[in-house]
Amino acid sequence: MGAGISGLTAAWHLTDPARAGDVVPEVLVLEGSPGVGGILRSGPLGPVSIDVGAESVLARRPEALELIAEAGLADDTVHPVTTAANVLVDGVLRPLPGGTLMGVPGDPNTLRGFLSDADVERAAAEPGLPPTEVGDDVDVASYVAARVGRAVVDRLVEPLLGGVYAGHADRLSLRATVPQLYAAAAAGGSLLAAVRQMRAAPLAGGGHGAHAPGGGALDPSDVGAPPVLPVFAGIRGGVGRLPQRLATRLAGRGVEVRTGATVRGLSRTASGWRLVVGPASAPELVDADAVVLAVPAAPAARLLADVAPAAAARLGAVETASVGVVGLLLPRDQAVGLPGSGVLVPPVEGRLVKAMTFSSRKWAWTDALDRDHVVVRLSVGRHGEEASLQHDDDELTRLAVADAAGILGRPLAPAATTVVRWGGALPQPAVGHVALVGAVRDDVEALPGLAVCGAAFEGVGVPACVAAARRAASTVAADLAARPAPA
Repeated sequence: MGAGISGLTAAWHLTDPARAGDVVPEVLVLEGSPGVGGILRSGPLGPVSIDVGAESVLARRPEALELIAEAGLADDTVHPVTTAANVLVDGVLRPLPGGTLMGVPGDPNTLRGFLSDADVERAAAEPGLPPTEVGDDVDVASYVAARVGRAVVDRLVEPLLGGVYAGHADRLSLRATVPQLYAAAAAGGSLLAAVRQMRAAPLAGGGHGAHAPGGGALDPSDVGAPPVLPVFAGIRGGVGRLPQRLATRLAGRGVEVRTGATVRGLSRTASGWRLVVGPASAPELVDADAVVLAVPAAPAARLLADVAPAAAARLGAVETASVGVVGLLLPRDQAVGLPGSGVLVPPVEGRLVKAMTFSSRKWAWTDALDRDHVVVRLSVGRHGEEASLQHDDDELTRLAVADAAGILGRPLAPAATTVVRWGGALPQPAVGHVALVGAVRDDVEALPGLAVCGAAFEGVGVPACVAAARRAASTVAADLAARPAPA
């Protein structure tokens, strides 16, 4: 159940004849909202249509690109024109230093002119420090600050990590969000040396990112990959096309994707599972041999409360961040000289806008939408800062545009605007999250014909969600295959 990218992928995997063999299961996808795609969605901005959620996928991991190809969109895969972003530092825009992994430098000299000389020297002293104990997990800020100083956390790690999770480095798990850095930390030795080594590896930078609906000026793991490899990819016309295409092709396989169908209950039967669907005043009972829960942590916890209470309690502890995207259609003369692909804004700057993407500079297809105007996306909202999203659309737009104008040092008078809010969209993997996810899966998969997936499990990136969905689909498929044939 769930028709975000996770649920659609699970249905796609289950009904693939090459994987299912001689007997392709009958699959029903139930989605509570009016449409499919979750945070992969396109929407109107005046006369044009843009991505109002995630606008790219990581290209270093294969899963998302494989799914795009299977959906028949490979020929529409595109890469950014530029990913050269800027960071607001003490009110001044400065180019994002290269050679970093999620903001952690491999060579501290790349930070000169970005941080103070004292901060650079602090980072340069890191190889001489004794190993930092990280145990089973540690928050990102504590470890990075202990190795290279708090300034690196505040000015680089925070805006980059926040672009993925809309969270705060002091609370996010190093092991869950940047697993390569955790592995290096657990092994001891120099963090700077580990970053240099990872940047030289084919899959440097990790498997997260490029999925946050309010994602900023670039995929935040953009600065963690060899420059010869494309870091991330989009789809001509918008990443929002992917779930729509999957839903259409699933219908061709005989899969019913039912929207506006909220699942309110889950219970076991003698032969499988029973779902309670629809309004409480007119519930529908749906019996199934197997169920894949491809929903956020909170609704998954509610549905599992009776059948897997320990897993439900763990999922109920996963917090989320709410974010918003304010889209602007600006006259081209107001966008002359905009720097690179956009701007990242660290929390220490105290701004409403946490990132802005100059979409028409970043994507050629977006630039071609309107000869007289350009598209700019403003991202607002972080974990624990939901009050910033409580304004009505007009007021939120006014405040965000004024903030962006102050950051860029120029007046902005958009010809059209749009506001899209994503309540509770981004799970916050706190310290211990990897162990929590493992325990949830152990509890759930002990029940035949039941599996879970979604952004709370492998990570918020599209490739991570695809991988988790495939795993869940394979789990229930194996359960079904192991059952004796009916008499």
